[in-house]
Amino acid sequence: MEYRQLGRTGVQVSELCLGAMMFGGPTDEAASIPIIDAALDAGVNFVDTANVYSRGRSEEVVGAALGANARRDRVVLASKVHGRMDDDDPNAAGNSRRHIAAQCDASLRRLGTDWIDLYQVHRPSPAVPIDETLRALDDLVHAGKIRYIGFSTFAAWQIVESLYVAKELGCNRVVCEQPPYHLLDRRIERELVPVAQTYGLALIPWSPLASGFLTGKYRRGEQHPDDSRLARQQGGTREYGEAAFAVLDVVEAIATEKGCTPSQLAVAWCAAQPGVTSPIIGPRTMAQLEDNLGSIAVEITGEDCARLDAVSPPGGSIVDYYRADFGPSAR
Repeated sequence: MEYRQLGRTGVQVSELCLGAMMFGGPTDEAASIPIIDAALDAGVNFVDTANVYSRGRSEEVVGAALGANARRDRVVLASKVHGRMDDDDPNAAGNSRRHIAAQCDASLRRLGTDWIDLYQVHRPSPAVPIDETLRALDDLVHAGKIRYIGFSTFAAWQIVESLYVAKELGCNRVVCEQPPYHLLDRRIERELVPVAQTYGLALIPWSPLASGFLTGKYRRGEQHPDDSRLARQQGGTREYGEAAFAVLDVVEAIATEKGCTPSQLAVAWCAAQPGVTSPIIGPRTMAQLEDNLGSIAVEITGEDCARLDAVSPPGGSIVDYYRADFGPSAR
């Protein structure tokens, strides 16, 4: 396992980040904790969750795993705020000072820790000025409840605006962005990647496997497997047509040549792209974790990139993931 600098901070994080969205939901606590243990044993020191994942259960499971292993001090622990946490309370969502302060305390309780290393705003909010959000986050840094500030699925212009406002206010600035990024949606290469490289932001992409499509488990003209993520998301707006399967064909061909799985090839490609710090893997099972970890041994060559660029144009989009706007969650 290699370690990379988290943006302009002095923190070193593993080249893969363990995403906890499945824990406490599709994967119960009894099955989740061994997965977390195995990831830490393999050298992963970066774990990402969110308050909205199973309405707090993911954070509870992560907290139980870290507490049980006495490894909290060695883990760079990330969580998020923004999603709705109460259906009946109009203030139980968004990026207001009220919601951020309340949810940070709630996340700390669920995680069983005194601090969160990286606290991220899960999505933009049009109703809340960015200065209110930044001041609230800055207060949490000064209170010792969080160490660093991040965003998830913000547009490049929104990040630059936040950097300007943070400078004007003398606040702590954002240190990373968490966008969707994979071979079916490469639009962040147009503006977001250059912004991150210019201003020293870490990029920790979510869904490097395009909701599992790039694992090869989906076939042309066939129904999605019952246990797959796309089967659980039936009724969504994403369409995986011939262009997506053409990408998968090349991924599978290169993977066969290298003696690895398609998912390992896809994660390795994501991790090798300019500006990327740590792709987020989101295993549901131990077998998926073991497969994902195998990606660190896969070398991506210039020839591999050229073959993939031919079916997945740089800066282009085949399936819509990067909704960096004020719309609903893209995850």
